[in-house]
Amino acid sequence: MAVPDSIRVLIVDDEAPARQRIADLLRKDTQVAAILEAGDGISAVTVIQSQRPALVFLDVQMPELDGLGVIDAVGAGQMPLTIFVTAYDQHAIRAFEANALDYLLKPFSDERFEAALSRAKLRLRERNTSEFGQRMITMLSAAPQAQRPWDRLVVKSGGSTRLIRVAEIDWIEAAGVYVNLHVAGQQLLYRASLHELDERLDSRRFVRVHRSAIVNIESILQLEPVSHGEFDIILKNGARTRVSRSYRAQLENRLGQPL
Repeated sequence: MAVPDSIRVLIVDDEAPARQRIADLLRKDTQVAAILEAGDGISAVTVIQSQRPALVFLDVQMPELDGLGVIDAVGAGQMPLTIFVTAYDQHAIRAFEANALDYLLKPFSDERFEAALSRAKLRLRERNTSEFGQRMITMLSAAPQAQRPWDRLVVKSGGSTRLIRVAEIDWIEAAGVYVNLHVAGQQLLYRASLHELDERLDSRRFVRVHRSAIVNIESILQLEPVSHGEFDIILKNGARTRVSRSYRAQLENRLGQPL
């Protein structure tokens, strides 16, 4: 059976540049008739249910409702053919491989994308949605139950409780058994260790740069060399913190290039 002449594709990712990259690659394929986009999991569920795309590129890690949450909400048996887009390491991705579900590990090459799209077309030839749905169910039960990154922090101060969106935090510094959250020019005291926040914040956005500091990548304006392999980070709000030698490699890995 031939691949359908026109394929409706949905791209789900909370990062606009990531969606744009996939869309640009899809436009090169003459069989892709429509490209739909969703910037979060909740919108993705709505688009899947209303537009019925044949193929979905689904980011695994998203705030509020992640990729696996989208599958739960739609129902594994009702999901379109899905290619996962993920920043998980190779160990976590084995659960997807074991069930013959394709994935793209960020950052991926054009060639890897084309290979994944070709496999999707082969699967579309089969049109065996019941088999694919069963694979989805198996994958969900086998997937590692990693803790989802925090997207908000509950901060109690002066008798009131505030919900702070982690995306608005510029940087975090250790303060004994507490940390100082630097948010929009304010300092908010939050009872948690820096290590705990390092484990629970989204590693795509936050990176530890010092034993006493975590920085939001989006808040960095520039880096200034100091000495002996160390740098000062200058944030957009004018604040300054240090990248120590021992944490320099983590920042380089996150940026994908040397300092």
